Amino acid sequence: MTTDELKNLKANQTVDARGTACPGPLLAAKKAIGDIESGEIMEILSSDEGTKHDIPKWCQKMEHEFLGIVEEDSYSRLFLKKA
Repeated sequence: MTTDELKNLKANQTVDARGTACPGPLLAAKKAIGDIESGEIMEILSSDEGTKHDIPKWCQKMEHEFLGIVEEDSYSRLFLKKA
């Protein structure tokens, strides 16, 4: 997806993990994924650089579809679609 498409995407669940260090954002995403249905979108907000590596790898392992990253001023917005 393009950055503009991601920015306009409506997430079914947003996990705000800004201010937490690795593995905090990943653990928060793992906990929250159970709150959404298959095919729904989750957005993870993170200020930790490691999250940009951890979330795509976790998605691949769990067969979720990683949709992309939008960089904001002091954090990243990561999007995935639940398998």
